[in-house]
Amino acid sequence: MSEQQSKRWITLNDMPLAATDRLDHPAAADTIRRVTAAPASPPAESLPAERVVRVALPGHAYDVTVRHGLLAAAGAAVRAAVPGAVKAVVIHDLNVPAAAVEGLVGSLRSSGLEPLAVPYPASEANKSWDWAGRLLDPILRARVDRRTPVVALGGGVTGDVAGFVAATLLRGVPFVQVPTSLLAMVDASVGGKTGVNHPAGKNLVGAFHQPVAVLIDPAVLGTLPDRELRGGLAECVKHDLIRDAAGFERFERDVGRALALDLDYLAELVAHNVAIKARVVEADPFERGERAHLNFGHTFGHAIETVSDYGYSHGESVALGMVAAVGVSARLGLLDEPGRRRVLAAIAAAGLPTGGLSLDVDAVVAAMAFDKKVAAGRLRFVLLDGIGKAVVRDDVPADLVRAAVEGLR
Repeated sequence: MSEQQSKRWITLNDMPLAATDRLDHPAAADTIRRVTAAPASPPAESLPAERVVRVALPGHAYDVTVRHGLLAAAGAAVRAAVPGAVKAVVIHDLNVPAAAVEGLVGSLRSSGLEPLAVPYPASEANKSWDWAGRLLDPILRARVDRRTPVVALGGGVTGDVAGFVAATLLRGVPFVQVPTSLLAMVDASVGGKTGVNHPAGKNLVGAFHQPVAVLIDPAVLGTLPDRELRGGLAECVKHDLIRDAAGFERFERDVGRALALDLDYLAELVAHNVAIKARVVEADPFERGERAHLNFGHTFGHAIETVSDYGYSHGESVALGMVAAVGVSARLGLLDEPGRRRVLAAIAAAGLPTGGLSLDVDAVVAAMAFDKKVAAGRLRFVLLDGIGKAVVRDDVPADLVRAAVEGLR
């Protein structure tokens, strides 16, 4: 890299750090890794075929492309998605292997774009208004314009924050998602939700800002810590439970292939989950109706995350939230006992918690009052009316909510 090119890389030394920045936070401790080696590539004949899922939103359709080796070809895809762009901003998670960052930046440069790489120490603690501002500072100094895409390279936190930056920068610039965690691939990268956390709760400040492209290379999953891989499986369970009973049966049968990092199966799993989310988002882009189904397990889960100060990861929190939600579903007569047991068994098989909650029950229940799904002062819960069918209820008795949290202990 030439001296001139190296100036397009921003380092943390260029961005003032406060004492409150916490790369050693419990939620981040298992995931922060300085990896320099790229994931090993399987033989060409064993590579899974490309899978493309179209997200057909009115006036803003885009493709989610799943292909092994796509990271190295991302520059051409970004160029095609944003014709006329001269520069490209890459907000990259410091948990991502250096080889992946360099590969993406090099691909952008080879495609004729001038890349600006901006590092971000991703964690729930740093998913903040303050960090969004710090990321904007070097981007604005680079004199970008409204055709300059912001490319998110990292997990769900990075995608949310980078998307928020894209939504607010110059009142909105193109946004490209290049997710590197399973959770981000199957859920956070699709649908246009962006934002940051607030002391009152998770994701309370943000905007809807759809990407122009989502580029997924399953090979990067080989660099994930086990905890992060398992966390992504929570969202896979969720999608099947709310929409696809047959898909849930396949997950029950094949979850071991995901934990074994079967590349072909993971590509198939990602595309399957993206397709489910795409259909829900198409029907309800701004979460005014059925898109709320995607929050199954999240009313309880977000409260657990907040009260634990993100000591429980998002996937772990959603897993516990789904356990609580199916418990409520069963108590209300919506889900039978065999169905409830199947859900708990699938969550456990994915290596996720089904109990053992160590938090104060009153604090968790109180935190739910700040949930974004509260309407007219009433909590709305996404429940199961059988495997594969979600319903929204705002009449769940308070004692039943409390009992569901207590049942997680």
